[in-house]
Amino acid sequence: MNTRVLVILSLLVGMGAVLHFIMPPIYGVTPDMMLAMMFIGIMLFPKLKYVGVLAIATGILSALTTNAPGGQIANFIEKPITAIIFFALFLLIKDRVNIRIGVPVLTAVGTMISGAIFLTLALYVVGLMDGVFVLAFASAVLPAAALNTVLMIIIFPVVQQILKRSKPIAV
Repeated sequence: MNTRVLVILSLLVGMGAVLHFIMPPIYGVTPDMMLAMMFIGIMLFPKLKYVGVLAIATGILSALTTNAPGGQIANFIEKPITAIIFFALFLLIKDRVNIRIGVPVLTAVGTMISGAIFLTLALYVVGLMDGVFVLAFASAVLPAAALNTVLMIIIFPVVQQILKRSKPIAV
């Protein structure tokens, strides 16, 4: 593994953790902004070994910083699953769809997949599977998907430009 890539990925995870800490709760639920940083890392360095390291690091930090009941177990399991699905979707469309369209769409879809997996696992751990999923999905996951999409539209081109100008690695 390239040390420079690992440093950049760790910076992305760190920025995601900071965003997660400063993000105010919406209806009592804090959207997971670490996903946007994980998605950026996957799109910048689309190799399975980097995706695995990034997913595990993001899962551990999400588990440590979550306030959701049952969220520790759910985050640790959900992040690697989401990363693999997002990685597969990215590889599927990266040469077929314009990046300006593909990045926001993938971010929204990836956030909704992540939220669905997280809610399913967290509600199973807590034992609240009776009709709470749809309400939690609508009140927490959909706003998080919107925020992540807007964040990605703003941040992804900036990160790409910085990496091209600084030339720490070939992107």
